[in-house]
Amino acid sequence: MKRKEFIQKTLLAGVFGAVAPLFAYAKNEKVKKSTYDKLIDKVGFNHMPNEENKTANTVLHKANTRGSANHGWLEVNHTFSFANYHNSERMHFGVLRVFNDDKIAPSRGFSTHPHDNMEIITIPLEGDLKHKDNMGNGAIIKHGDVQVMSAGTGITHSEFNANNDKDVKVLQIWLFPNKRNVVPRYEQLSINSISSKNQLNQILSPSSKDQGVWIHQNAWFHLGEFDKKKSFTYELKDKNNGVYAFIIEGNATIENQALNKRDGFGIWNTDKIKITAENKSRILILEVPMTI
Repeated sequence: MKRKEFIQKTLLAGVFGAVAPLFAYAKNEKVKKSTYDKLIDKVGFNHMPNEENKTANTVLHKANTRGSANHGWLEVNHTFSFANYHNSERMHFGVLRVFNDDKIAPSRGFSTHPHDNMEIITIPLEGDLKHKDNMGNGAIIKHGDVQVMSAGTGITHSEFNANNDKDVKVLQIWLFPNKRNVVPRYEQLSINSISSKNQLNQILSPSSKDQGVWIHQNAWFHLGEFDKKKSFTYELKDKNNGVYAFIIEGNATIENQALNKRDGFGIWNTDKIKITAENKSRILILEVPMTI
């Protein structure tokens, strides 16, 4: 598929505004517009062409090109448009709509706020995150855990740094679901027991019978820690999907594209990708549908 056709066929999502938990909290009042509708509201381009790699069907998001904000208690980097950061050329990668890299100060966090019709995945990188929601769930999400919420018909929840002496660093990832208005659900899993070094370990899939947590979307997430110069190949589960790779730590080369810490790289119209960890690295691979 050519780039023009891809942009035409891929979901064009809108600027995120009032639903951001930093700026809007759930009150005893009706939510006038849903999370899903706000995120899909206005049209924007999917991305800028990748000028560093002339191969078709790739997109490069260098760490220093993300939207950044420092609110004192919260430092955040947005890969895609979110809250006060709006870039019409940085809206989404297929159904991947939000990819936030957050650092939250001790004992601080997000007060109770609403979501609906989104698949929300949280991966702590350092420290612990305290979660509470209106489904009766109260939990501490630790480094080595993965948490998923299917917001469905609607949920409210809060998130706070559970530590009073250190920051918590988390990735929060939102995907458009493949089914709207499902019954809201919560799942949390320690991934340490299903993880081995120097290989990609599946932590999320579309099936409750598969390894890791599951969501309402034809997506697979893999996470791995690799020694220097380890090479491996990722084979896509669905040929219609694309892959978005994020370098949590270290340096890697993916399909001849050099990537550094916190860089993101998307590729589609392929059935496999070759990855080499140039140094000791931690890499997150998101395989997601390119259309909704």
